[in-house]
Amino acid sequence: MSEASAPGDAVVEGWIDAGLREEFPGLALVQLTVERGSGRSPHEVKERLSVLSDRFSGGQAINMRHQPIPWAYRVFYRHIGLDPDVQRTPVEELALERMKQGGFKSQSLLDDALTIAIIESGVALRAFDAGRSEGRLGIRPTEPGEGLEGRPGELPSGTLVIADEARPLGLLFGATAAGRGVRPRTRRTILAAVQVKGVPDIAVEEAIWLAADVLRS
Repeated sequence: MSEASAPGDAVVEGWIDAGLREEFPGLALVQLTVERGSGRSPHEVKERLSVLSDRFSGGQAINMRHQPIPWAYRVFYRHIGLDPDVQRTPVEELALERMKQGGFKSQSLLDDALTIAIIESGVALRAFDAGRSEGRLGIRPTEPGEGLEGRPGELPSGTLVIADEARPLGLLFGATAAGRGVRPRTRRTILAAVQVKGVPDIAVEEAIWLAADVLRS
């Protein structure tokens, strides 16, 4: 257990569709449920974002894609048919926003926790309302006729999604189904890290615990 973890916390490895596990060795979904929702960020979290903004230079943003973890996600994006120069990886998207806005702007406690953890670790993180999910989460391709709640139309069959035992909760990298993300009434949050080949276990664990610790601020 992490020194910063709370009693009863447990990091759980999600399930992976058998075909995906064979096609993409190293693909994993690591999750932790935190007894906390979101809300406004306290001063110390906003200050942490400010310090992180000062540390994160333009040169770092430009060279980020060549670092091992961001590069691993870029490679995986191409393997699943995404162009990382069009649909950017989570860490590169945050880096671009920092350059556009001149800093990491505080949005909410959860958003700030994800920003800090993703920038510090490079790992792709998502969050879902634990009260609106059933069982463990996992990664699978969609079946014919499936879609995302709140979005019109069906998803192309075989689209990769994060799902619970009953339905898709969100695209693997992208939109979250309506009502499945963290909302003002959320009391328990599932933090989920998407791990791909080339991303070390220690970086995934660091990302999960870092986000959880900020969320408990």
